[in-house]
Amino acid sequence: MAGNRFRYGQWRGGPDPLAPPYDVRAAVDAVGSEVLAGGSLREALRDLLRRGPQGRGGLDDLAARARRLRREALRRGDLDGAVTRAQALLDQALAAEREELRGRDGDDARFAEAVLDNLPRSTARAVEELSGYDWASDEARQTYQRILDGLRGDVLEQRFAGLRDAARAAADPAAQRQLAEMMRDLNDLLARHARSEDTTDAFAEFMRRHGEFFPERPKDVEELIDVLARRSAAGERLMRSLSDRQREELAGLMRQSLGEQLAGELSQLDAHLRSLRPDLNWQRGERVRGDQPLGYGEATGALGEIAELDELLDSLDQDHPGATLDDIDVEAVARTLGRDAADDARRLRELERELRRQGWVTRDAEGLTLSPKALRRLAGTALRRVFADLTAGPRGQHDLRSAGAAGEVSGASRQWEYGDEQPLDVVRTLTRAVRRAGPGVPVQLAVDDFEVMETERRASAAVALCVDLSYSMISQGRWGPMKQTALALSHLMATRFPQDALQIIGFGREAMPLTQHELAAVEPDMEQGTNLQHALRLAGRYLRRHPGAEPVVLVVTDGEPTAHLDPEDGEAYFHWPPLPETIEATIREVDKLTRYGATLNLFMLGDDPGLRRFVDAVARRSKGRMFTPDLDDLGEYVVSDYLRARRGRR
Repeated sequence: MAGNRFRYGQWRGGPDPLAPPYDVRAAVDAVGSEVLAGGSLREALRDLLRRGPQGRGGLDDLAARARRLRREALRRGDLDGAVTRAQALLDQALAAEREELRGRDGDDARFAEAVLDNLPRSTARAVEELSGYDWASDEARQTYQRILDGLRGDVLEQRFAGLRDAARAAADPAAQRQLAEMMRDLNDLLARHARSEDTTDAFAEFMRRHGEFFPERPKDVEELIDVLARRSAAGERLMRSLSDRQREELAGLMRQSLGEQLAGELSQLDAHLRSLRPDLNWQRGERVRGDQPLGYGEATGALGEIAELDELLDSLDQDHPGATLDDIDVEAVARTLGRDAADDARRLRELERELRRQGWVTRDAEGLTLSPKALRRLAGTALRRVFADLTAGPRGQHDLRSAGAAGEVSGASRQWEYGDEQPLDVVRTLTRAVRRAGPGVPVQLAVDDFEVMETERRASAAVALCVDLSYSMISQGRWGPMKQTALALSHLMATRFPQDALQIIGFGREAMPLTQHELAAVEPDMEQGTNLQHALRLAGRYLRRHPGAEPVVLVVTDGEPTAHLDPEDGEAYFHWPPLPETIEATIREVDKLTRYGATLNLFMLGDDPGLRRFVDAVARRSKGRMFTPDLDDLGEYVVSDYLRARRGRR
């Protein structure tokens, strides 16, 4: 409508409704890139949430803000402020009283001065002894009463928000009875709840009678206990944060200010809350320091804030078993860190939920891990990288010509298509050219004239890919290329050659079969040892389970054998430099594979002279081949060699 005025500003109604959602696939790809670069799978997933997508708004940012606020709370002031303030008021009261007594004659005035001169040095005991003292000065009497009323009000307000006005009027006998009645009813309610009685009606009646003392308006007994227990725990932590002398002083002042009846009810209430919420940190003290003396309410408020930040940091850490971002209390984040931080926490939680909902991650006993769906995407990425290298330039020493090697000629032919590697059918190609252009010499060939022979595929291949998992692989930066190569090969075989069988075998001090998921998550073996003998033995067992397939063994390693299985007890034995027994045991497994007819090709990483001599000797002995690829070319070499080897020996 004409004349309306509008104001524009930052959106404050919750998460930005126009903010783009997180790209879940991009997040999965970011994790995959880190894994293919040699990173840990679980660490990559953890880092995704810790750093946040696009490196912002992650758990680390939230935790850093929480730690900063905790440091500020620890420097907020002196926790002994309640006692210090009581001491200052007591000194004022005594000074005013002495001033009044000096102007009076008589034995009563001198006796009163003697009483004041002989007060204990302890503030709490002095306040207690003065409880029955007949003050001569009205100013002194009022100042003394401020000690009791002020601490009583601070204590009760800290325990029961909204009770401060009643606490200040607690000197009135009627108000004392009202407070005592409320606390007695509360203790009775908590006692019944602790005995597992149905307290629904009792809670409703309690709130009807005493609800004005609880502005939080708890919905049930559990919410009421949560509110009161945190405050009670903050009071207990204050006591444990003080020195023995300070603790004794504050406890004495609280008993004197509350009176016997209220102090007894409050002590019983604390006992109920401690038994109902034993998980709260009741025992921990804090070293809060600062120049500003803090009253009881301020001190317990600072300690309560520190406790809430500690709980928040624990949930943000996500280190306990079964931890999820759903454990993070977004409302607590908003209270302690602000709305922007709460929005970041919500977005991270939605990202984790969406990753699970779309099937990209699963959860096991150790936390989040990639699902088979995500691993297929990761392996596909690795394969695309390898094929990008294969098509980008020359193929080096790999002979990929496939004339007749892909299978037996069937006698049929078809028109050539881009990418075909089948042998040309020369007769049919020339016939098509003559029919098109007519007889004459020379025959002019066009692309449409070419025909290739169709072939029938031979038996499938059984491939054992043995990869070195020793610590030197990661220390020399070879871990990522190794993982990328193995994942690329597994994806190639699963998608383009499903009739082939693949077994990945990792070997360090000992060897073990690995699934695609185990390979992505595997960590380097911190024990010394390169047990190629065990790996080749497992490869032989695997190949013999596929007797009709073309047997292929591919070995990727950066060190000569330094471990073998003891023939007597089967335990792995390591020694550096390599023992003759280790070399002999490894060669025996090589000979077994050779006699079985397996193609054994070795890919040597690094330039260790001992490894080169060993690999060269094995290649000659098994009539296999040795390759020394650069790390960037490892995937291209292994995939190309598989494609060549699966076609059978020439």
